[in-house]
Amino acid sequence: MDLGLTDRVYLLTGASRGLGFATAECLVADGARVVVSARDPAAVSAAVARLGGPQRAVGVAADLSHPETPERLIAAAGAHFGRLDGALVSVGGPPPGVAAEVTDEQWRTSFETVFLGTVRTARTVAAALTGGGAIGLVLSSSVRAPIAGLGISNGLRPGLAGVAKDLADTYGPRGVRVVGLLPGRILTDRYQDLLAADSDPEAARAETEALVPLRRIGEPAEFGRVAAFVLSPAASYLTGITLPVDGGALRGL
Repeated sequence: MDLGLTDRVYLLTGASRGLGFATAECLVADGARVVVSARDPAAVSAAVARLGGPQRAVGVAADLSHPETPERLIAAAGAHFGRLDGALVSVGGPPPGVAAEVTDEQWRTSFETVFLGTVRTARTVAAALTGGGAIGLVLSSSVRAPIAGLGISNGLRPGLAGVAKDLADTYGPRGVRVVGLLPGRILTDRYQDLLAADSDPEAARAETEALVPLRRIGEPAEFGRVAAFVLSPAASYLTGITLPVDGGALRGL
């Protein structure tokens, strides 16, 4: 199936590694061009090189907590590729800890980046998509079921799912689609770090895999392919939903 991605242009935040980078790889493989961003300039440069260089990808070192970041990314897409067709907004996970123990400062910092940074980027990109397009928000399975030890994520991600639905309603008449993506256990660098922090990483992995109907932890590319489809014209009647990519782990229908 042709996804219709050839020469389309997408912004991807948090895309020097993990789910953002995996999605960028899938988009580029299907003919799209991408603007990738993250906070570390060296990591952004390395990601651009891995994606094929300036003919396929350009990088912008940026922090989503800064109000000017979305406009900078949109400007880069226009300057380098002459168009914009959508975005994947991915933000590094907030610090672990139960809600009763994380500090006020951790809540404030996470809100500025994870929540407000995501909302600001999504609405700014949506306003710029005058010819229609698609925005994917990388959230978490915590939208539907709290995850033990990730209190901040449990608090912020469900709110972002509500925002995504609201944005889908607002921008739908202009042909702009908004979808929340709910990754479950995916073997990103962050998840590997969480496993490594356990007193028995091998047992922790086995316990996690036992809770997934497919009996394994997902690979980043498996998320990336779903996200690339959601952003593509092939998913043109898909909006206002939260889509789990979790191997069947969530138990709700």
